[in-house]
Amino acid sequence: MSAPNNTPIVVIGAGIMGAGIAQVAAQAGHPVKLHDARPGAAAEAKGKLGATLDGLVAKGKLTAESAAATLARITPIEQLAQADGARIAIEAIVEDLAAKRALFRDLEALLGDDAILATNTSSISVTAIANGLKHPGRLVGMHFFNPVPLMKLVEVVSGLRTEPAVAATVFELGKAWGKVPVHAKSTPGFIVNRIARPFYAEALALLLEQAAAPEALDACLRGAGFRMGPCELMDLIGHDTNFAVTKSVYEANFFDKRFAPSLVQAEMVAGGLLGRKSGRGFYAHPAGAPALPATDAGGAARAVAAAREVTVHGSGAIADALAERAAAALATQGFGPARRPSSGWTGLAVDGARLVLTSGPTAAEWAADNGVDDVAVFDRPLHAEPAALAYAVNPGAGAAWHAHAAGWLQALGFAPVSVADTPGLVVARTVAMLVNEAADAVLQGVCDAAGADAAMKLGVNYPAGPFEWLARWSAAEVVALLQALDGCYRGERYRTSPWLQRRARADRHNRAP
Repeated sequence: MSAPNNTPIVVIGAGIMGAGIAQVAAQAGHPVKLHDARPGAAAEAKGKLGATLDGLVAKGKLTAESAAATLARITPIEQLAQADGARIAIEAIVEDLAAKRALFRDLEALLGDDAILATNTSSISVTAIANGLKHPGRLVGMHFFNPVPLMKLVEVVSGLRTEPAVAATVFELGKAWGKVPVHAKSTPGFIVNRIARPFYAEALALLLEQAAAPEALDACLRGAGFRMGPCELMDLIGHDTNFAVTKSVYEANFFDKRFAPSLVQAEMVAGGLLGRKSGRGFYAHPAGAPALPATDAGGAARAVAAAREVTVHGSGAIADALAERAAAALATQGFGPARRPSSGWTGLAVDGARLVLTSGPTAAEWAADNGVDDVAVFDRPLHAEPAALAYAVNPGAGAAWHAHAAGWLQALGFAPVSVADTPGLVVARTVAMLVNEAADAVLQGVCDAAGADAAMKLGVNYPAGPFEWLARWSAAEVVALLQALDGCYRGERYRTSPWLQRRARADRHNRAP
């Protein structure tokens, strides 16, 4: 099969997604027929598209000739029967299984036997949609992301009966349209909506146990390189929409506790606190997130001045960065930090106190296990530049260390954000769960590692893919952190993917002398 750029296409559904798909196809040179069940909707969509293209011309992003040619290739049709002759049909109608099945039965009867039928569904099984077709092998998922003209990712989703040649053709079509297609198996949530669940779920879990305020969680995850924190992103998406997707994935996975919806979000939806669309979610809008409390400007100087002996423990990139920053902080004190690379933990020993990179256990647990009261744990710094960083102090630590722990984080270049003493803090537990979910997706054949990385970076703008994070961390450390979470909360939520367990064992075997 092939789909050259003059292949006739019909797009069914003239809403935001359908109009965007029609625009991309027309810009690539295809004659496009656009249909909607609502009379006049397709013509209205073309009119809005014309205004959009005019705006791009005015900004110098498109030539007038190109805009006119694109618009001329789109033909609104009022009757589906007018779609005859199309070689590819892409539906972007309501997310309803019965409606999609009925539409594809009509298209199958209307179009030639070699026509490809594609669904833009974001949540319904492609296998289920194809059930009842005479030729189910020619149905494939072609899941775009909003706004379609700007978002690069396309999930090419194969159901159980999708013919490989059909998926391959649509994959190449996506590339020809300037997109980055990734192959996916038809499972609940496909790639992006499945792997992304922990980004919201961990924030909601921390809110449920009152570990931190929404603005603190958002600041920490933005500090890790995410464009938006989970709370502000849920406010943008709409809590009703986000909650509905979570419930859909939960139910489709036979109520697997790993995907369980949050009581926090359920209550917000019940109360109409839907985010920006209602004027209030986690934040009041348009004001948005409030500023975090100001840090003690002199805390760093006092902490450094009080130190008599500083040792950097651990090895690797984070330990090296800590050593460099500690040396800069101590430059005026007349001594520098010592190094102990084989300690088994990463962080700073400041006289009798410990500032420890989280490996999962809480500060209180670390203190009890090591016989040291003055302990603080800090979150995993993922971003190249110093930024907001969560930390927690052992409740049994002395008053001086409660102050000096934040001061030392400031001295190291971070903006310390105090949170409750919870396992894995904020960024480490969130990223570990994203890696874990991606590992299970690969284990189950939903996608490969490269596809998962591309999907999460292009579909939801993550600063890195889950397997890229894993390469900078280690499977053994991720497994240890997940086990710490599971040991605290129990249940199925934090169970470790067998893929990660095998990777950790392989890594240990490869390091063995």
